[in-house]
Amino acid sequence: MTATDVLLERNRALEDKLRGDRSSAQPSMHIAILTCMDARIRVFELFGLIQGEAHILRNAGGVVTDDVLRSLALSQRKLGTTEVVIVQHTNCGLSMVTEDGFKDELEQDSGLRPTWAVEAFRDVEDSVRTSVRRARRSAFLPHTDNVRGFVYDVHTGALTEVE
Repeated sequence: MTATDVLLERNRALEDKLRGDRSSAQPSMHIAILTCMDARIRVFELFGLIQGEAHILRNAGGVVTDDVLRSLALSQRKLGTTEVVIVQHTNCGLSMVTEDGFKDELEQDSGLRPTWAVEAFRDVEDSVRTSVRRARRSAFLPHTDNVRGFVYDVHTGALTEVE
């Protein structure tokens, strides 16, 4: 059985046991949360969310990229969100690679060099600050006053706001 098959079995067993309002695509808390794709970050549990309360965006590192800005612009302009929370974390894989090193590896294996930025970083707090700044400065986002950034400690579960 594949991992996908296991997930499908779990879905069938779940039936309609999920709490929350699924009647609208607009998040009831009017908030979008960006975080890393790291499997240790359980976003719904971390914030006590139920279905229908927030938009959840995930990518490698939880960094604000052009694609994240595209999603946030749609979230704010078409689906009513007015706040953004950015959550990056300790022991992130992006802090363990370099921009050029990873691109070199991909180019060696595929013959093509990526045109996109890896967004590697050494200091997670600096990375959070950069992402918050990108979101706040985006001309595409009408609501930038409530963009806040945090570091999640994967070992303790603590959230620390980055100023």
